[in-house]
Amino acid sequence: MPAAELSENKAGHRVDYTGAKMGMWIFILTEILLFGMLFLLYSIFRFRYSPEFHSSATEMDLFLGTANTAILLTSSLTMAISIEAIRKGNKGLSMLCQFLTLVFGAVFLVNKYMEWGAHISHGIYPHSPQMEQMGRGKIMFYSLYYVMTGLHGLHVILGVFVIAGMLVFTARGVVNRHDFVKIENTGLYWHFVDIVWIYLFPLFYLIA
Repeated sequence: MPAAELSENKAGHRVDYTGAKMGMWIFILTEILLFGMLFLLYSIFRFRYSPEFHSSATEMDLFLGTANTAILLTSSLTMAISIEAIRKGNKGLSMLCQFLTLVFGAVFLVNKYMEWGAHISHGIYPHSPQMEQMGRGKIMFYSLYYVMTGLHGLHVILGVFVIAGMLVFTARGVVNRHDFVKIENTGLYWHFVDIVWIYLFPLFYLIA
């Protein structure tokens, strides 16, 4: 399907493929700017408090961080398969892979909840008495950790809800081999969320 043209779905409705894709890319660009500013802040404080950042990273749960990385990478694969399947008219496979992507996203969130819960149970959370007694560098590390991974987690939650909506649309035939731009845009968003985590993982877990 030429990207520069209006496509026509099975019901005869015109679909502005180019406009929909461009709108999604503009949205992703704003997200890149948002996370880019946070990564810049991280770089500044890491340079200033390098020893504290390295020691703080040793307190991260490397197993859960690695598991979540594998989970999101696998979810990107299932999302890509679901899009290719619907393009070829394989509705069943597309729905299965969308469901698997939902499961992977949910497991990621459960792991992150467990990790946050462990830190909070040890009194490590913003403005806690224990955290206030830490050095400036460790405070900045954990502050950025909560802000950046928390913001990423919100994006994962949003992605899970959107994919759930796509699953319903696919089941009802709204998303089909003739009109799949909605699920393609959802895939773009999900891949972006995965890429952000690929950067977050080494910054908070592998710098020790």
